[in-house]
Amino acid sequence: MNIDPFLVEQIRSASRTMVRELGFMQATLAGTDYSPSAVHTLLEVSVQGVMTAARLVQVLGLEKSSVSRMIARLIEAGELEESSDGEDGRTKQLILTEQGKRTVSEIHRYGQMQVTAALAPLNLSRQQTVAQGLSAYAEALQAYRSGAMQSAPGQIQVSEGYRPGVIGRVTEMHATFYSRHSGFGQFFERQVATGLAEFAGRLDEPCNSLWLATHHERIVGSVAIDGQDLGNNEAHLRWFILDDGCRGGGVGRRLLEEAVAFCDRQGFDAIQLWTFKGLDAARRLYESLGFELVHEEQGNQWGTAVTEQQFTRRRNPLATPCAAHNI
Repeated sequence: MNIDPFLVEQIRSASRTMVRELGFMQATLAGTDYSPSAVHTLLEVSVQGVMTAARLVQVLGLEKSSVSRMIARLIEAGELEESSDGEDGRTKQLILTEQGKRTVSEIHRYGQMQVTAALAPLNLSRQQTVAQGLSAYAEALQAYRSGAMQSAPGQIQVSEGYRPGVIGRVTEMHATFYSRHSGFGQFFERQVATGLAEFAGRLDEPCNSLWLATHHERIVGSVAIDGQDLGNNEAHLRWFILDDGCRGGGVGRRLLEEAVAFCDRQGFDAIQLWTFKGLDAARRLYESLGFELVHEEQGNQWGTAVTEQQFTRRRNPLATPCAAHNI
């Protein structure tokens, strides 16, 4: 998978900022007298109930000697204590002391205060974007370290058809992205909402369909095939959009593959889509699925001058048309 170098640098810069703002550059963390690795040790033991030193080495990704010294300091400080494994007396298990449990409670209180204060100025959509993006990135980093790199958004589901809230949510994603990328404003948002609302009334037609990507029941991506508005037995691919936290993980390809397969089954001669120059990641995805750039020109119909592009994908001659197709 090709990754946009600019996106990589954005993530690296954001990661450095988070490290500084969360206090990882300091000698102690989370309002305690302990180092970041010691704080994480207490949290991991709290989550697991009991842990061995060997397991901590795996989880924290630290040297065995460093973990051993850190455990010794936490035991001496009264935060941890060792107990013997019932099956193997040679294996020592680590558990929190009562003092350790109080320390962990204070760490959680401190962390919750930090996150709550940081999210407070953001609206609900932006808060959810932060949570989804961080979760996906954390899963990807963990999978990479374990040597089993897989698509991070594995919990994202792709389904076909209408669901409540789709018009407002898909409009919101378009308005947010294109405002930032192309400077589009109220007129563009209104056009998206109006067109999508009209299309939703035609979803019962067999030549029209809509696919949605959802994460914990929240819509995070969409694409639609309108088989009626172009005529000439050509399908119109519309409203392809992904939430900020879901790009680059294969969700967009899954959505487009569903749409393209639908068009082949329906027997459309071609699929048309219109987009704007500069969306390089999306263009590479379109071209990988057989779309070709057939026309581009300057336009300002959305209130801002952009280079509009038309892509076309001709039907695979081996695809079998669906007998139920009717425009």
